[in-house]
Amino acid sequence: MMNSPSSNPCIDDLSPEPVKTTRSAWLAVSSIAVGTFAMVSTEFMPIGLLTDIARGLNVSDGTAGLMITMPGVLAALAGPGLIVASGRLDRRTVLIALTTLLIASNLLAAFAPNFATMLVARLMLGLCVGGFWTFAPAAATQLVPQASKARAMSLVLAGVSAATVLGVPAGSLLGTLFGWRASFAVTGALAAVVLLVQLWLLPAIPPVRAIGARDLLTPLTRRMAQVGLLAVLFFIAGHFAAYTYLKPLLQQVFGLAPHSVSTLLLVYGAVGFIGTFLGGSLVARSVRGTTLLAALMLATALLLSTVIGSGFVAGAVVVFIWGVAFGLIPVALTGWMMEAVPDAPEAGQALLVSGFQVAIASGALIGGVTVDNYGISSAMVLSGALVLVAALIVGTLGRAPGGAARATSSAFSPE
Repeated sequence: MMNSPSSNPCIDDLSPEPVKTTRSAWLAVSSIAVGTFAMVSTEFMPIGLLTDIARGLNVSDGTAGLMITMPGVLAALAGPGLIVASGRLDRRTVLIALTTLLIASNLLAAFAPNFATMLVARLMLGLCVGGFWTFAPAAATQLVPQASKARAMSLVLAGVSAATVLGVPAGSLLGTLFGWRASFAVTGALAAVVLLVQLWLLPAIPPVRAIGARDLLTPLTRRMAQVGLLAVLFFIAGHFAAYTYLKPLLQQVFGLAPHSVSTLLLVYGAVGFIGTFLGGSLVARSVRGTTLLAALMLATALLLSTVIGSGFVAGAVVVFIWGVAFGLIPVALTGWMMEAVPDAPEAGQALLVSGFQVAIASGALIGGVTVDNYGISSAMVLSGALVLVAALIVGTLGRAPGGAARATSSAFSPE
């Protein structure tokens, strides 16, 4: 992983030179990161406001759950679709358009007169989710020097952890104090500020090349991309089969009171935030090693939750390990795909987005069925087993052939 960038002619020839290497470049990267924060906050905000929105729009809680499901389904399709539709369009223009769409989605949700309108707003968000995950990591890495690519990527992905720690709880608090519509209005206002900053600071970000429909098959022809996508299905399905039930786990298995549960959920998000930046440094040394570490840590936390006993300390140990693993996951898997398909990184990210969304939906379904029939601890065991399969895939199949490893290892290495 420490090869000089000059040892990778494939990347050097195809990747545009960083447009800026100054402070303004990092501010531009930060604007993308804050946009990711606003997007993830919007995506998961209905979780904390579900009953309020359902009551306000006169639908059942089950029907209101479509606000979470539908954006995920559309995001799985939007990633590949948008990468083809964008062609050679400047990625600055694409990111600005996605931020504008995020503003529109939040405002439409804030003023939705009925549930049908709310679903339209959430479908608009699905386009944003698929688009941001497809374009943002690659665009951010084009803004900085070679040695800073992993740091730029981890900064953008830190928006996920920051939204978990701050965005979703803040949205829930706003909803409690001022009504659920205020939460969407404030997130829309934040996205508007992001848009102004992006208009001011984002330079032109030309794509490596236009991606056609056939190019989306490219990652499927690369062995390391195949391995990565296979690992993602087990890794993310395992994670979300358990993560969906983290709060009940803390309450029922560890026997914690509501205030202790809230404390540990904040700890989970905070250490995940730290793990994301730690992941940026680790990915620069070894993408495969970081992915394997994340899988083993997550499997350890899941399986440990069934045998460690009850109480706050036991819960805190599990949450800490799980949270750090959570922070490593998006950086490791994004880095894996960028390294596996260095000549078509956006195509790789598009398929990664689809794989994530399919795995999230599958994991939530598997976890729900297991919890209903066998209990939460059984779901943790099943989830841990799925993640261990992912670790086995990475550990046994994830070693690139010598030439391929040399050809891709400088994607994040220091100059």
